[in-house]
This record gives sequence, structure tokens and C-alpha cells, in this order.
Amino acid sequence: MTILVDQHTRVICQGMTGRAGTHYSSVMLEYGTRVVGGVRPGKGDTHHLNLPIFDTVASAKAATGANASMLFVPPDRAANAMIEAIEAEMPLVVALTERVPIRDMMRVRDALKQGSTILVGPNSQGILAPGVCKIGVMATGNARRGNIGILSRSASLTSEVIAQLSDAGLGQSTTVGIGGDTIHGLSMRACFELFLADSDTHGVIVIGEIGGTDEEVLAEFIAATRPKIPVVALIVGRHAPVERRMGHAGAIAGNAGADAESKIGALRAAGVVIAKSPHLVGKTMQEELTLAA
Repeated sequence: MTILVDQHTRVICQGMTGRAGTHYSSVMLEYGTRVVGGVRPGKGDTHHLNLPIFDTVASAKAATGANASMLFVPPDRAANAMIEAIEAEMPLVVALTERVPIRDMMRVRDALKQGSTILVGPNSQGILAPGVCKIGVMATGNARRGNIGILSRSASLTSEVIAQLSDAGLGQSTTVGIGGDTIHGLSMRACFELFLADSDTHGVIVIGEIGGTDEEVLAEFIAATRPKIPVVALIVGRHAPVERRMGHAGAIAGNAGADAESKIGALRAAGVVIAKSPHLVGKTMQEELTLAA
């Protein structure tokens, strides 16, 4: 099994006709993802990549049976695009756009409360179920089908960890980039719960970083539920200066508890094994699986 996506996932791309939408839709089609159409207001009733283009998400969903949408929409219009997909009752929305204004994301957050849409992102690298479905921009060359789930706030570290796991003979069930922006959809805790409900996920790797409270909320959940599968975490940003934005919009440690050491302490206290270095994540999971056997 996988989480969020499977072989029946039918994807539309909001912003397909743009340069990024065209490129990554093509890559996804080559990978085997069932991309069934695109959305670009004003270009309805045309075709792109030999697929139909629609003016609205609702019309695209009705015509194609799509159950997932991915967004390649500029930051100033991304929130409206997400809200359109939510109002069209799209089950899954994956937002790749980075640096969506926080005030705009507050509107998106309110819209999510009115429906059942799962939003992954924004500022997400996407979702990958190796050999089954790819929605997003992640590389797939090192990915292998297997039983380790990955939930991450960092795209580059996700690629590194996937390579380590595959080198160790450990494939991945699903990899989910929840997004690094301050306000985002699917949380670490909610993603982790999906992995726990998946019988084919035998271990979970958490890749976190400074800023926000996702890691602390996840730690509280793990401490309360004590999952039986191994959980390994990598938290980066130990040497980041306090109250300075680091890289993308979500990585800022300005309040007590938002720094790396606080997050590491909370997860360790909950029973999560902390990888000592980014290059040891795969080895650490391999050791934990051996101990659990």
C-alpha cells in the first residue's frame, strides 16, 4: 500500500501551460503518473501535451475524473488556485509554489476547514510512491519500492535520505514533502498517522528543521501512542542564528522551542531515534529495523 496516492490517482495540473508546469507534467507522464489534464483560465477547450486544458478545476474534475491536483501557479495567485481546488472538492491538492504570502495562506487555511481536501504544501517537493505515482518535482533515480515512509520539510535532504535507504537495500513506501512554509496544509502529525495506518510502512523517517511547531506536536503524539515501528528523525539547523530567516519561508527560529535542540529533545524524549548526522540516516534506520526484528 501507499499513502495519499496510488495507481488509481488521476492528476490535473493547475498552471500546466507554463514552463514549470509543462516540464514537470511531462516528467510525471514519463514516470507513469496518470496526468489527465490541465487548468489555465482563458485556455479552455485547447490541448497541451496532448491533454485537454480547462478553464476551471471544477470543469476539469468533472470531465476527467481527476482526484488530485498539483499547482504550478505564481505565489501571488497560488492561494486563489488552492481555494478553487478546495471549493471544487478535489480530494488531494499538492502545492509546489514557494513563498506564498502568509496572509494568503490564512485564507487557504480557513477554506480547508470547510471541506475534506488534503493540501500538501505549499513549498512542497511533492509526493512519491516509487514505481506507482509521482506528483511533484523530486528526482526518482535513487528511489526504490519498499517499506520505509519519509515525511520531510526539506527537498534536498529527502533526496539524500532516499539514496541512503536504497543503498542500504531499504526501499520507500511513500515520500511526502509537507512543505517548508510557515502555514501549510498536511502536518507532520497527520502525515505520520497515515503512515501508521499503512500496513506496508514498517518504519518512518522524519526530516525536520528549525521554525514552527510541527516536530513538537508530532513528538507529543508519538509519546502518547508509542508506535511499534521504528521512527528515526533528522533535525537540521543546530547552528543557525536565532531570529534570522534561513533559506525558505518556514525556516526561522524566533521563539523558544523553535530551535533545533528543542525539537531534538522533544522527539528523543518521545522515543524517536535521532540520527547523529545527515549521512547516517539510512544506516540508523537499518540498525533500528534489525533491533526491532
